[in-house]
Amino acid sequence: MDRIPITKEGYEKVKAELERLKKVERREVIKAIEEARGHGDLSENAEYDAAKERQGMIEARIAELESKMARFEVIDTSKLKGDKVVFGATVKIENLDTGEIKTYKIVGPDESDISKGYISIISPIARALVGKKVGDDVTVIAPNGEVEYEILEISFD
Repeated sequence: MDRIPITKEGYEKVKAELERLKKVERREVIKAIEEARGHGDLSENAEYDAAKERQGMIEARIAELESKMARFEVIDTSKLKGDKVVFGATVKIENLDTGEIKTYKIVGPDESDISKGYISIISPIARALVGKKVGDDVTVIAPNGEVEYEILEISFD
């Protein structure tokens, strides 16, 4: 069974989602099913069908999260330090062709969010950055070709 790296913050978010699904969403859908049953003939009851479909989606998501949580390896990024890029590091890089500067935090696959600058450890750019130091040039193989970056800064929260 493969371990899935995740930050403490990411783990807490997944845990909160699982609790919400079990304690709130599951109860709400059960009530909706009971209410729809009260409307009579189930064979032509769209409310019942929708509630049963929603219940299936909730139960599938609960099973998925429980499976993932069993495989999570929680990494306390507050204790990380050093001069190399590792899981949990925040890295400032410059595109050597365009001069564009971006900052990314390397996180687990379940917490990546490019709008926040969080990239998955399994993404091509993170895989290229891991193990490198400030000043190193990195080549990332992207869908539209190779992109060259220079690492400007590495920090840890």
